[in-house]
Amino acid sequence: MTYHPKSDFMRVMMERGYLADCTDYQSLDEALSQGVVTAYIGYDATAKSLHVGHLLNIMMLRWLQKTGHRPITLMGGGTTKVGDPSFRADERPLLTPDQIDANIDGMKQVFAKYLTYGDGATEALMLNNAEWLDGLNYLEFLRDIGRHFSVNRMLAFESVKSRLDREQSLSFLEFNYMILQAYDFLELNRRYGCVLQMGGSDQWGNIINGIDLTRRVLDAQIFGLTSPLLTTSDGRKMGKSQGGAMWLNADMLSPYEFWQFWRNTTDADVGRFLKLYTELPLEECNRLAALEGSDINAAKIVLANEVTTLCHGAEAAAAAEATAREVFEKGGVGDDLPTVELSAAELGEGLSIVQLIVRAGLAKSGKEAKRLIVENGARLDDAPLTDAGLMLDAAALAQPVKLSAGKKRHALVKLAD
Repeated sequence: MTYHPKSDFMRVMMERGYLADCTDYQSLDEALSQGVVTAYIGYDATAKSLHVGHLLNIMMLRWLQKTGHRPITLMGGGTTKVGDPSFRADERPLLTPDQIDANIDGMKQVFAKYLTYGDGATEALMLNNAEWLDGLNYLEFLRDIGRHFSVNRMLAFESVKSRLDREQSLSFLEFNYMILQAYDFLELNRRYGCVLQMGGSDQWGNIINGIDLTRRVLDAQIFGLTSPLLTTSDGRKMGKSQGGAMWLNADMLSPYEFWQFWRNTTDADVGRFLKLYTELPLEECNRLAALEGSDINAAKIVLANEVTTLCHGAEAAAAAEATAREVFEKGGVGDDLPTVELSAAELGEGLSIVQLIVRAGLAKSGKEAKRLIVENGARLDDAPLTDAGLMLDAAALAQPVKLSAGKKRHALVKLAD
């Protein structure tokens, strides 16, 4: 589609690769160019931290604010009690209100790094949909809101259809989720003048529901905009690694491991990720992406530094790069490496190297750790590790030891003071 946007926000979305679809490009662009637009993205509180898979949409909210508009981060204190069934094979485990509140507290830490919150015209709002969902009267809600939804149409949505086609159970509780999400948009429009909902392209059906409902009930013109669902060039879901989710909170994933995740980006993804996850000018992103051979490593370090600076601060990014240089270029032991501290009681007569590899997060199971050793992928203090039966006792850990899985993943094991 050849469309030349008037507004800075829409231009950034299109030029940098954030845009998958939009309900009405031109009308939204017009609204963005005429004044402050309020837009929201919803986040269900299913974990104590957001992860790299959420980062694309957080960057969209950041660009929205940078281009003169007002972002809303909507915490799903209410909807988390139901669980989004979109493209899932099973029902989400239900969380208690206390678990949900604890998760929201953890998630808030991330947003504060990317957005400026306050009461100003373009300052972000942090809201919780429990504010209006918790107090709903069921019969009134069915009569006033439920009558606007066609079950035939809801069954046709891809997120629901894919579950039913596989003959996997979809509870009535989950089926209500899309009505509640649509109601969020209605309430945000009524209370805060919010006219745009953004989200991943898997949320398209839910977003359309909210637009239809708000038009019918309030006769308001509102919009939806989605981002592409990203996979890496080798087909993996963005934000997943061998070690599990790449969390954005430092207490769940060290800034060094976060930095290392971006440093390990495949060559083919560098240009795309620079445009999406950093604020470097497009010309610089393209210049770095065009580097070839070993020079592309310099671009990966820039990517890792820029993304880590946004998430954890410039100091953490510099420390991570210094540790990486120490570990990779000089064969040393970096102070910033993920560390496992063992008490004398835990160590007892000694622990097997297999157990330590698992404890250090370098393998998910003892079986995987043994395979790593057999296939010559494990190292102890940079020396090849060949004995899967090796035991380490307090004497062996008098000095910290460095464990490595392959060339890029490392951890320290040491005795607790």
